[in-house]
Amino acid sequence: MSKLANKVALVTGGSRGIGAAIAKRLAADGANVAFTYAKDAGAAAAVVKAIELGGGKAVAIQADAVKVEAVKAAVEKTVATFGRLDVLVNNAGTAIPKSFEEATLEEMDLVININIRGVFAATQAALKHLGDGGRIINVGSCVGERAAAPGLVPYAATKGAVKMFTQALSREVGSRGITVNNVQPGPIDTDLNPASGDWAVPQRAATALDRYGNVEEIAAMVAFVAGPESSYITGANLTVDGGMNA
Repeated sequence: MSKLANKVALVTGGSRGIGAAIAKRLAADGANVAFTYAKDAGAAAAVVKAIELGGGKAVAIQADAVKVEAVKAAVEKTVATFGRLDVLVNNAGTAIPKSFEEATLEEMDLVININIRGVFAATQAALKHLGDGGRIINVGSCVGERAAAPGLVPYAATKGAVKMFTQALSREVGSRGITVNNVQPGPIDTDLNPASGDWAVPQRAATALDRYGNVEEIAAMVAFVAGPESSYITGANLTVDGGMNA
């Protein structure tokens, strides 16, 4: 029997990169999956098609992470479509790499609104539906614990906030049988941070494995935390960074 059979998962920002890999992996493990996307309906449809070709069920929901009402509505649509909610993966996030002195307040507001405010909104909405055995999984960053390079000050600050949000919330909902964990990727080869990009050489050099990770390696950790074998893990920050923070 599949580890996530009869479970329903919602992944925010699931149309590309790490989010798409997470959606596909959770579906492969037996979950019915809903995921949000901001703009690219074509990419979202491709993820749905890939899941369905693998025998799974998926629905894509247009919801920009900066719009609180849209995020809340996505949670409700997930429950209306599949009848329940068992796993929330707060994956939607963004970074605007540049020196802090050059960052505008508008850019910082965007990073905060997606990386923190969107997580708050989705989690509050999901908690109305999560029961015993429920999982809240945040996708933070290794720079939320250790800033390995310049140029990511607002991003690192928001991911540090996600780390403490995870720990604090785990204390509040543990009595309900709900776990809250934070998966912290290192440099992962995506459109936002390609292994061939200008920032790639110092990031790769900072890892112990001397390579970028791939999206499937993050999805594997998320799938483990979503599954039954992780039932005694909560309030944890699980770093998957090739040894960047070693």
